[in-house]
Amino acid sequence: MKRKYWVLLVCLVFILALDQYTKYEVQQRIRLYQTIEVIDGFFNLTHLRNTGGAFGILAGKKDGIGSVFFIAVALAAVGVILYLLHKAKEQERILALSLSLVLSGAIGNLIDRIRHGEVVDFLDFHLFSYHWPAFNIADSAITIGIGLMAFELLFHDKKRLKKPS
Repeated sequence: MKRKYWVLLVCLVFILALDQYTKYEVQQRIRLYQTIEVIDGFFNLTHLRNTGGAFGILAGKKDGIGSVFFIAVALAAVGVILYLLHKAKEQERILALSLSLVLSGAIGNLIDRIRHGEVVDFLDFHLFSYHWPAFNIADSAITIGIGLMAFELLFHDKKRLKKPS
């Protein structure tokens, strides 16, 4: 099996297991909307539900057209990411890793949407007066994957442009 598919398999197993386990534990141990202060003024565990997209965009009722929309978007994203991963060259390791992280996170949140009609969020950070919207492990994987992809696109392309032909 090609290395990029091993990377995908490892990411899927690790991230999905960690994401689903942490969401399960939060649902079992923290009441909805309850906050547990971990680091005073900086980090809390807060059990929230997000019916919308990233940062609560288009949040509303968990049933109906909104839920179907987000499930359809997630399924389309899964298809596009799998296609891009299939097309990625074997030497494009960072791209394969970034796509695998984004895919794993998308599937983690998709599982929540299918099971609950909403996504379980619980990581809650504050910095001075700024409050970052709560998120989860799947969201973190997506963010890291997109960050790696941006880094690769910005710096790898610059390296390629500097190399003499």
